[in-house]
Amino acid sequence: MGSAKKSNTARKARIEEMRRAEQARERRNRILTIAASVVIVGGLIAGGVVLVRSQDDGGSDTAASDSSGKGRFVTGKDGVRTWEGKLSRNHVTKAVKYATQPPVGGDHNQVWMNCNGDVYTKEINNTNAVHSLEHGAVWVTYNAAAKKADVEALAAKVKKTPYTLMSPLEDQKDPIMLSAWGHQRTVTGADDPNVDKFFEKFVQGEQTPEPGAACTNGLSQ
Repeated sequence: MGSAKKSNTARKARIEEMRRAEQARERRNRILTIAASVVIVGGLIAGGVVLVRSQDDGGSDTAASDSSGKGRFVTGKDGVRTWEGKLSRNHVTKAVKYATQPPVGGDHNQVWMNCNGDVYTKEINNTNAVHSLEHGAVWVTYNAAAKKADVEALAAKVKKTPYTLMSPLEDQKDPIMLSAWGHQRTVTGADDPNVDKFFEKFVQGEQTPEPGAACTNGLSQ
């Protein structure tokens, strides 16, 4: 019990440190944005504009979930499936055809779903949820086969855990699934000890591409 409390305290301290780092980064980004605007205006006055885009939003309305279109899950001894393949991180406005359901990474919308212990009662857009995973969130999903008691208990856990979110997802293969960036597992219910293990390892875990990035001021239902 004592070690669990120490672990939770350490995790909360780590998340708070990440939040402070994110605030500092946002201040730097505002300064860079102002500087970039000055450069752009100068270019317009000079009579030439060069647009550099991080992605192509034209053409097909689908994209692969990793940069090469290839990848697969490898299941570890702990039951966690790890995606082998480089997950792309482009911001797109089109729909994305992910290789897994729920997805564990890939191109995504530039706006994240709020994931500060947010519980959604309706399905959410995968492309927004993937952005939340990029910020280090764990996404709890369930379908109609999940027991009501388990759904309620998991919702209560999510509500008190920063950097988590929860939503129904009817076309996933198992009743209850947990996803983080590049990682995923199935659990049997709310009292499955693997729920706490997954949260402990992957909430703002080492897999996070953007540790400390915001889980608020995004999209909500």
